[in-house]
Amino acid sequence: MKNILFCGNDKVFDGILTAMLSIFMRTKSKEPFAFFIFTMDVSHLDKRFTPLSDAQANFLDETAKSYNPENKVLKIDVTKIYMENFSGCPNESCYCSPYTLIRLFADLFSEIPDKILYLDADILFNRDIDLLWNTDIENFEYAASRDHYGKIMLFFKRKFINAGVILFNMKKCRETKIFEKARNLIKTKKLLFADESALIESTTAQKIISQRFNDQKFLYKDTVIRHFSKRLFWLPFPHTANIKQWNITKVHKVFGYENFDDIFFEYIYLKKKFEKI
Repeated sequence: MKNILFCGNDKVFDGILTAMLSIFMRTKSKEPFAFFIFTMDVSHLDKRFTPLSDAQANFLDETAKSYNPENKVLKIDVTKIYMENFSGCPNESCYCSPYTLIRLFADLFSEIPDKILYLDADILFNRDIDLLWNTDIENFEYAASRDHYGKIMLFFKRKFINAGVILFNMKKCRETKIFEKARNLIKTKKLLFADESALIESTTAQKIISQRFNDQKFLYKDTVIRHFSKRLFWLPFPHTANIKQWNITKVHKVFGYENFDDIFFEYIYLKKKFEKI
């Protein structure tokens, strides 16, 4: 079974749905998938920070099972653990949201298996997931690609990675206590990129893999994952834009992508079905 971890609130539903569809529709193997979703209620910080709902989780589970009855989606509420560990910490108001921090709880749950692929919700698979999943990480805590912009930041002791796609060797991670060390940093030290910085600083054995496994700017023929993160555009003037894959019109107009249209077609159908429910 292949294991996937997502984290977020109810606003990441569209991202998780499209990401899952891209996995199903680009993967040849019939091996089942287990999707774990860490979520929490921290609406006391921001009224938008509400957890993925049971209805959303159930719909994702039904969708997964429509591709393979052995697929499953498991929602895990980490609110209590978050409040005990990170409430009021220096990184609670980090550059993105508190939800970026909660993947650091992965080692605390026995349900999380020895190998798991963490994915941000704003990704789409362009090619078969096995190209990434079969990466040998036996002697590493994780495998990840360099950050497109951060790779020029030479002041980091280790190669700077983008934490949006990380293949974790959880057995090794539990041995080296990388997550525990990262949590301690989050609790005590204000970090530039919060959990991403904490993971890098806590790393013992890191495997850098090709940018094609986490392409944050372009889409090439051999791109395995297109990560729709915030991107810098030079024309008509220098500016940034945060175009997500579920912004289908902008994906077509700005990027000119058509090779995800089969995924978008299925997403639109399922989104309308969910809204009716």
